[in-house]
Amino acid sequence: MHLGDYIYESGVGTNKRGVTVDPKFTTEAMDLARYRLQYALYKAETPLQQAHARFPWIHTIDDHEVEDNWAGDHSKEDTEPDQDPVIFRQRRAQAFQANYEHLPYRHAQIPSGPDWGLHRRLPYGTLADFTVLDTRQFRDDQPCGDGSSATCTERFDPGRTILGAEQRDWLINGFSASRSRWQVLANQAPMGQTDQDAGPAVNVFLDPWDGYVADRDRVLAAAQDRGVRNLVVITGDRHQNYAWDLKRDYGDPDSATVGSEFVGTSITSGGDGADMTDGGKTFLAANPHLKFFNSQRGYVRVNVDRQRWRSDFRVVPYVTTTGAPVGTRASFVVEDGKPGVQEA
Repeated sequence: MHLGDYIYESGVGTNKRGVTVDPKFTTEAMDLARYRLQYALYKAETPLQQAHARFPWIHTIDDHEVEDNWAGDHSKEDTEPDQDPVIFRQRRAQAFQANYEHLPYRHAQIPSGPDWGLHRRLPYGTLADFTVLDTRQFRDDQPCGDGSSATCTERFDPGRTILGAEQRDWLINGFSASRSRWQVLANQAPMGQTDQDAGPAVNVFLDPWDGYVADRDRVLAAAQDRGVRNLVVITGDRHQNYAWDLKRDYGDPDSATVGSEFVGTSITSGGDGADMTDGGKTFLAANPHLKFFNSQRGYVRVNVDRQRWRSDFRVVPYVTTTGAPVGTRASFVVEDGKPGVQEA
């Protein structure tokens, strides 16, 4: 399951990992031809070709398949004349088309211009429902000008949404209708609170669910109130590995744990990375619900049965040269009927 940012829309340098890159790849993708070139560049690499040949993929997008931190009809650069909503929707349509052409989607996922039915539910018998979310097309613009903030009260506005009302109702109604043991949300950007301040302030990023607190609270409360047996959220975006508890209300230290979230790192973006960083130490100190942090490259391997969910954080020591050995850095489990992550 790939949770977005398959490509970056920005141009690449003329020398990438020792390979001379043609100048036509150094510009930002803005139209269909250039997006197609970007996918062609990525898929020229043998390891990626092998990954597609060996495994089925369930795919969704995040922001970089179009543009960094876009939100609904809002370009991040919406102050620029060439990025007004009408022109941005044209760009979005072309980005969607290129993504659909290059990745495995079902026929029902054919985009219709700038509109794309990406959210869907994939049942796996009565063991698990995989609900693929779309947190880009229907969201409000990021609060307080995006970025991060310890003072942005707009993020608590009950009218703000990251899912859109229709998708949110569809998600919550699915909680009631499902008879599966595990409810798995395939999600683009972290749902759990990420405080960047180990002191009394709560300084959060405004692009993920921290910028849309009311929607997060509605979804997590509904999961508990509607009797979801096991809620597990799997997430990308951050280029880091996390295992943490999802709380019904992050503003209340005694709030109930209602689910678990596993954030998976990037496969190559960010270079070799490190097991621990100064930022990771701050995250662990500031977020008591965070049980694990790692900033290396890799993926998360999941094994799930009716009794427990197990996530193995698979990492490599380097990606800038070939031949890196892969190993399991840490493993965490969720036991049936017991929300929250535990070290295996």
